[in-house]
Amino acid sequence: MKTPNAMKVLLLGLFVVSFASAALALDKAELDRRIHKLCLRFAQMQQKPDKRIRAQTLQAAKAIILLDRTKAGFIFAYQGGSGLAMVKDKKSGQWGPAAFLKADEASLGFQVGGQQSFIVILLMDPNGTRLLSDPTFEFGGEARGTAGGSSAGVEGTIASAEKSVLVYDDRKGFYGGAAIKGGAVSPDEEANLAYYEQPLTMRQILFGNKVRPTEATAELGKRILEQSSK
Repeated sequence: MKTPNAMKVLLLGLFVVSFASAALALDKAELDRRIHKLCLRFAQMQQKPDKRIRAQTLQAAKAIILLDRTKAGFIFAYQGGSGLAMVKDKKSGQWGPAAFLKADEASLGFQVGGQQSFIVILLMDPNGTRLLSDPTFEFGGEARGTAGGSSAGVEGTIASAEKSVLVYDDRKGFYGGAAIKGGAVSPDEEANLAYYEQPLTMRQILFGNKVRPTEATAELGKRILEQSSK
């Protein structure tokens, strides 16, 4: 027979578990909304002739990183994550599940002004995509992007001849340039745990076939593929 104290402990434990489960569900819903927002921002960027990424470039990309900075100053995005990464399946050509990332102004060094900035980073080297499974993904050399020029989809340049990292920027507000100098992004473990409801590494999400694309991620992947064939 359980004592009153034991019953209190049991009830408290059940309450904590229930609260944690509810919080987890809310977090997942918020992350779905975040993916939908990134999908919208990408679609809006592609509708602008002077800022859109060319179809051939998107088609050749092996991985993609989307970052959305929505606060003033240099702070990327919102609490719980600042963006996501997706890797293209070599056989099917489809975009896989999303892994959430963290990025901050100190590590990335984006020189942008205004209130909003949407950043797309394309990884063009198949071997380079594996760096996304490292504890911190560091950009080699210098990748430089633009908010658009005289022609559509002006590609960024990188120190290496291969141009393995291309950066695109679509802003609302003053443009002060977009540069990554030895920048880095890292896994958002909290967001990934909330979204997939199990502890998974970046490698497991992006390369391990541990999870399938969710409805929100599949929609984003579909939009990217549509823009790759235009």
